[in-house]
Amino acid sequence: MILWGLIVGGLFGLFAADFEQYGMILGAIVGAGAGWGLRAAVRAEVRAMLAGRGGEAASVPAEPAERGGVRIVNETAAPRPTVEAPAPAEPERPQQPTVVRLPERPAAPAAPAELAEPGIVERGFAAARDWLLGGNTIVRAGLVVLFIGLAFLARWAAGAGLLPIEARLALVAAAGIALLAVGFNRRTARPGFALALQGGGVAILYLTIFAAAALYPILPLPAAFVLMVLVCAAAVALALLQDAQGLAAAAFAGGYAVPLLLGGDGGPVAVMFGYHLLLNLGVLALAWKKAWRSINLIGFAATFGVAMLWGATSYRPQDYAVAQPFLIVSVLIYLAIAILYARNSESRAGRFVDSSLLFGTALAGFGLETGLVAAFDYGAAFAALGFAALYLGLTVAVRRRGGDGYRLLAETMLAIGVGFVTLAIPLALGARWTGSAWALEGAGAFWVGMRQARWMPRAFGLLLQGVAALMFLALLESGPQALPIVNPVFLTGLLAALPALLTAWWLRLPPLPHSGSRPARAYAGVEAMLGKPVFLAGFLLWSLALIAEICRTMPSPVAGGGAVPVFAAATQQLLTMVALVASAWVAALVGRRLRWEVATWPGRVTLVVLAGTWIGQAALNHHVLYHPGWIAWIVAVGLHLHLLHANDHDAEGAGQRLLQRLGHVGGVWLAVALLADALWLGIDRAALWDSSWAGVVFLVAAVAVLALLAVWAGGAARWPAGERRWPLDRHLAGYHAQAALPVAALVYGGSLAAALLAEGDAAPLPYVPLLNPVELTLALALAVLVLWRRSLIAVAPPYAGFGWVGGRGAWIALAGLGFVDVNMLWLRFAHHYLGVAWDADALLGSAVVQAGLTILWTLLSLGLMLFAHRRAQRGVWIAGAALLVVVVLKLFFVDLSNAGGGARIVTFIVVGALMLVVGYFAPLPPRGDESKDAETKEAAA
Repeated sequence: MILWGLIVGGLFGLFAADFEQYGMILGAIVGAGAGWGLRAAVRAEVRAMLAGRGGEAASVPAEPAERGGVRIVNETAAPRPTVEAPAPAEPERPQQPTVVRLPERPAAPAAPAELAEPGIVERGFAAARDWLLGGNTIVRAGLVVLFIGLAFLARWAAGAGLLPIEARLALVAAAGIALLAVGFNRRTARPGFALALQGGGVAILYLTIFAAAALYPILPLPAAFVLMVLVCAAAVALALLQDAQGLAAAAFAGGYAVPLLLGGDGGPVAVMFGYHLLLNLGVLALAWKKAWRSINLIGFAATFGVAMLWGATSYRPQDYAVAQPFLIVSVLIYLAIAILYARNSESRAGRFVDSSLLFGTALAGFGLETGLVAAFDYGAAFAALGFAALYLGLTVAVRRRGGDGYRLLAETMLAIGVGFVTLAIPLALGARWTGSAWALEGAGAFWVGMRQARWMPRAFGLLLQGVAALMFLALLESGPQALPIVNPVFLTGLLAALPALLTAWWLRLPPLPHSGSRPARAYAGVEAMLGKPVFLAGFLLWSLALIAEICRTMPSPVAGGGAVPVFAAATQQLLTMVALVASAWVAALVGRRLRWEVATWPGRVTLVVLAGTWIGQAALNHHVLYHPGWIAWIVAVGLHLHLLHANDHDAEGAGQRLLQRLGHVGGVWLAVALLADALWLGIDRAALWDSSWAGVVFLVAAVAVLALLAVWAGGAARWPAGERRWPLDRHLAGYHAQAALPVAALVYGGSLAAALLAEGDAAPLPYVPLLNPVELTLALALAVLVLWRRSLIAVAPPYAGFGWVGGRGAWIALAGLGFVDVNMLWLRFAHHYLGVAWDADALLGSAVVQAGLTILWTLLSLGLMLFAHRRAQRGVWIAGAALLVVVVLKLFFVDLSNAGGGARIVTFIVVGALMLVVGYFAPLPPRGDESKDAETKEAAA
């Protein structure tokens, strides 16, 4: 049906729009909707018919169903009687379906799952669907089709010129009156059918009058105005007579639409407002008897919507005398309607509250009022106080006269009144002091809600403090502040942070008392999770206030000059570091005294502050040992170490222990950076940035820290666990292995880079092999790496994940580093003493360099093989032999092609002689069992 509706609607729209494409699209959309509605209606009718026959069908045994060749038999059904018959001849029969017997299932249905509450779009779609499909769907769809048909009939008659316009409009109006008459006549027999007809008749009359006055000017505007008012009044009377809310809604919607439908300038302002006031009084009178929310919302939306539109487009200062009384009376009317709605709609939980009217009237009315009083000093502030007085006064009146049933209504108006009091503060005091006042008011509201066991004041207090925090953030870029401490930025931050910290203290032991209602229980679940986030937010606000005060700027003493910072950028960073670390230290101290765990959290991440400050100082080329910065570093590092010591004693849970481990391990890495920074200061003072001294500074710092860890932690690893002191009593593996591993990797990578890239310039000193900054550092680095490895191997049992340190791979890596160091030592010697340029092509293309490398490799292989022979280590001997093979290959493929005959001769002679020495003094060691047999035979001889 949807497809047919789409096709028919598209064709009909195409014809109606004179074969324009938009007509086909609109017609297809309408047709698809009509087809869907008709299909739903037919299915509903079929379901109703089947439901009526359900009892009869239940008494008849059901035939087995067949689905896809499978016969489904219900075991719970009564067995069918069988009749024996003679077996016929076996003709060729089709394949019988497979029989699947369903097991018996319990009769009790499963409990339905709780459905999620639909959203506003789903509710709107459901309302439209319920109107079309609820009641007599076919009648409502027919009204829509009839309405469209009458419009098309009028258009066709106008185009064909069959009847004058007056006759055509009269026929359409007669059709509307006929619908009203038939609907009113059938109001008792078929109420749903009757109301649908009357609603359609009212809509036709409204549009007929509109067409006669606006489209075809045959009816004067005053007469059309009166006729529409009469139609509205008649429709409201019919709605009251039949208790039909929908008919009344259609009537008032048409009544409010009269000025818009008739167009023009709307006449004098007093007439327009008077007409809306008359309709509003009608809505108020209807609200006295009926709790028809849709009528109230229609009147509210029309009244304040038209007022906003008029105020934005046509308001003039001379209209103030008319607009102000109309606004005041309209606000009072719709607040009275909200109270009457609560009186007329009662449930077991109390009176219903129309929050749309209460909040909507406040927002729309105040918005219009601020526009009216914009020309007056503090007009908006007095308007807010006026609305606050109105809502608070109504709160008192409702509580006194209504009793407990009106409690929710009174609390809602109380919240709105307090909100207007809050809003009056910034309007009167300005933005700079508003955040402070709101933060204090929020803490007070939370305290009152806590004492009175009411959730709404507490929620409002939290919201108010959040807004105050946002206002403080907005003030951070407010410009120069002449006074220290007592300036709006710092005081706003302070007065936003302290109430937040106080609120977090109140929230530390949830749940706080509440009324036990469903909203209160829902809020209590959220509030129970807010204690820690609120404290962290308060500490963050406090930190930002301190940073804002440290980074404060003052007005320039020179006219026209820019703002002048109180402290230099490097000093700002150091003061910020000390202030934040000290704040975390104080918070941790208070938290331990008061057993407030979250207060100790900032003290667990102070390493981040220290590392960030060092990065900032390095970016500004400001060193740790500059005066008086070194004092700030001593204070901050001392407080950090004290926090580490204190946190180690009360760290609970995996998360806190992980933070503690990171604090200790990261401190080692920061120590490398601080030591390197101090050495860089010496390089800077000696102006050695263009020499190799500067290139090995960071490597020297890493080597020093790794040596300290190997000696300090490695020595403590040999002590009994009870004799170790802090921090090695808890974090031995952290310092000895986890912190040292990245430092060792840095030493290894730095040594490799320095060996390959450093030229060895020792200016102002001359280059001396082995006694220059590069080669001394490389030798120390290799020695410290070996020392650290040996200290790890000595630990029993080994640390988790560090068993590889004692394996062959670590030795191969160290041997490779030593091989690179020795080779680069020869290259630097050739550069400084033989005059070879420090360039890869020049060095590798030199016959002298190649000859030296060949002899060096031969000596290294000789040393390895002699060492292996004495220690009976076949693996080391084979490594030396492999290096010797490489030497031989290099002799024939590299050195043999060199043009220099002398170098070639010397190389071949020296290498041959060394190979003879190797063959005599260092033959291949026997295997383990063979060496034992040889020793036995030698002892026997």
